[in-house]
Amino acid sequence: MHKLECSSMCSYGQNWNPSETVRLTARILAKQKLHPERTPSEKYLSVKEFESHLDKLDNEKKELIQNDIAALHHFYSKNLHYGNNAALEVLFAQVNCNGFTIEDEELSHLGSAIFPDVALMNHSCCPNVIVTYKGTMAEVRAVQEIHAGDEVFTSYIDLLYPTEDRNDRLKDSYFFTCDCKECTTKQKDPAKLELRNPGDPPSPQTIRNMIQYARNVVEEFRRAKHYKSPSELLEMCELSIEKMGTVFGENNVYMLHMMYQAMGVCLYQQDWEGALKYGQKIITPYSKHYPPYSLNVASMWLKLGRLYMGLEKKLAGTKALKKAIAIMEIAHGADHYYIAEVKKELEQ
Repeated sequence: MHKLECSSMCSYGQNWNPSETVRLTARILAKQKLHPERTPSEKYLSVKEFESHLDKLDNEKKELIQNDIAALHHFYSKNLHYGNNAALEVLFAQVNCNGFTIEDEELSHLGSAIFPDVALMNHSCCPNVIVTYKGTMAEVRAVQEIHAGDEVFTSYIDLLYPTEDRNDRLKDSYFFTCDCKECTTKQKDPAKLELRNPGDPPSPQTIRNMIQYARNVVEEFRRAKHYKSPSELLEMCELSIEKMGTVFGENNVYMLHMMYQAMGVCLYQQDWEGALKYGQKIITPYSKHYPPYSLNVASMWLKLGRLYMGLEKKLAGTKALKKAIAIMEIAHGADHYYIAEVKKELEQ
C-alpha cells in the first residue's frame, strides 16, 4: 500500500498532508482495484454493501466530503484511478459511517481503519462485546454471557455521557436513536449528572443552563487544542471546572471530561504530580459510570500506575497496574502484547 503514497509524498514533501480519511479511502480504492473479489475481512459484508446514509447528510457534512474528494484528486491523481464524483461521495460517506478509530493501550489515537465484518454489529450502550486491535487485526471478545441466538452488540461511542448526549452523538454520526436498556431506563443518568448539593438542588433552569455551558465548553476546548498553548488550555480547564463546580458534583461527567483534558495537558507538560492529582479524582467515578471491562477504565488505571511508578510510589503503582491488567485480560485477551508489556513493567 505504501507504493500508492511514496512518489506523491516525495514530490509534495512537507506539503503532503491528506487527512486520515482520505488516506484510508485511497487505500480502499487501490485494494478494490487489485482485489476485485471479496477479501477475507468481507466474508459476511463487503465494503460496497456498507450503509452510507448519504441522503441524510446535511450541507456541512456534504461539503466536508467534497473537500476530501478534492484532496484525493490533489494527492493521488497520478497513482490512482477512481470512479466519478458520485461514486466517491458514496464511498467517503460509507467510510465515515463505518470506520474504526484505532487506539493504543492508553487510548492514544493511532489511526483509522475499516473492518467490514466487524461493522455488521449493532450498537448498544450496554455492549456484550469489546473490539480491540492487534496490529492490523480487529479482535472481538465477549464481556458478558452471550447465549445462542442473542444479538452481539458493541458500542459505537464513548459511554461516559448521559442518555441525551449519547443519543445526540448517535443521531449526528449514525442516524439512529438507541433503545437499549440503559437508554430506556436512564438508570445511570442521576449519578452521571451529579449535583453539588443534591439535598438543596438549584432550579431545573439553572441545571439546564449549566449543562448547556458544559457542552459548549467541551466543544470549545476541542477547537482550542489547535491554536492555544498548553498553559492556556490548562487555564481553560481549571476555569470551567471551577464554574461547573458551583452546580455540579465532582463525579459529574462534564466535570470529569474537563479533568481528563486537564490531565492530558499535564502529561504533555510532564507535570506528573498535576496529572496524578486529576487521575486520582477521575478513576472512582469512571469505574462507576462505565460498563464493566471498559477500556477507558483500564487505560486510566494504566496511566495512574505508570505515574505512581515514575514518582517512586511503588505500592500504589503495582496495585493500579494489576487493576489495569485484570480488565485488559478480558478486553484484549491474556496473550495480547500490551499485557506482556505491563507485566514486564511490574517485574522491573
